[in-house]
Amino acid sequence: MGALGWILCGSFLMSMIALVGAVTFALSERNRERLILPLVAFSAGSLLGGALLHMIPEAVERSGGAPTIYLWVLAGFTSFLAFEQFLHWHHWHSDAPEMKNPLSHMMVLGDSVHNFIGGVAVAAAFIVDIRLGTTTWLVAAAHEVPQELGKFGVLIHGGWKRSRALFVSFLSSLTFLVGGILAYMVSFEFDIEFLVPFAAGNFLYIAASDLVPEVNRHHHLGVNLLHFASFAAGIALLLAIHVISGK
Repeated sequence: MGALGWILCGSFLMSMIALVGAVTFALSERNRERLILPLVAFSAGSLLGGALLHMIPEAVERSGGAPTIYLWVLAGFTSFLAFEQFLHWHHWHSDAPEMKNPLSHMMVLGDSVHNFIGGVAVAAAFIVDIRLGTTTWLVAAAHEVPQELGKFGVLIHGGWKRSRALFVSFLSSLTFLVGGILAYMVSFEFDIEFLVPFAAGNFLYIAASDLVPEVNRHHHLGVNLLHFASFAAGIALLLAIHVISGK
């Protein structure tokens, strides 16, 4: 199966992850929070591991160590800062009392843009190397599960019906496919390898700015240990993939 097949399969599976919000039908708000935060910590570790152990080293190797690689990492990091500043959007993982319906719509818009960027990044990784693409997809998927659970809870808190929230979440996930196909088409005319370190910068920003603060606000030792263990597990998984696959 070529890069396009991997991109299409990855996009379909990512869209299915958007339906994970249905799990919250059977969970109380308290249990949902207990489930989400360890997943957020795991996501943060996997994003850091994916960026630092796979994507950046691959980009450095393919470029021969060109310093421009690190400029693209910085560009990716900075672009997500601007994204959040100007769209007033970030990774909500818990219900906010002040959340109103207009902000719920803004969150869906921001998530659609985020999924589009993710589709471009994963497609670029598949085009560069199938193994790197698979790893990048796994990292993105690990992040998407708690993100979708949290987003679904916020939409319900904003007054949305469960069926509508689930349907809109699925629609917003389809921009991942749009981004992937666009990246594949553009790759015939332009070298898009720079998107790998750019996406690594995105991952670093999301992990450090959005996710780590979410799980670093607790004073109970047991909760902190659980979150740290989940964070370390995310890094360990990506380290294991690096050792086994060499990518």
